Amino acid sequence: MIEDLSSGGRFRPGLRVKGVQGSPGVFEMTWAPDGRATFEYGSEQRSGEPHVIWRRIGTHDVFDRP
Repeated sequence: MIEDLSSGGRFRPGLRVKGVQGSPGVFEMTWAPDGRATFEYGSEQRSGEPHVIWRRIGTHDVFDRP
């Protein structure tokens, strides 16, 4: 993910990043059969680098409260 963000923010298809329905500004990422995470972008902490705030990491259950 860091490599993808550093090269312009396009995520490789295997990470399956997309917006969470009903939660504006929150994104989900799937990297394994039951590996899930939700995140959002925060204010830039280092110049020129996106700031990712991890919300929940775990199984499909993270989508109950993204």
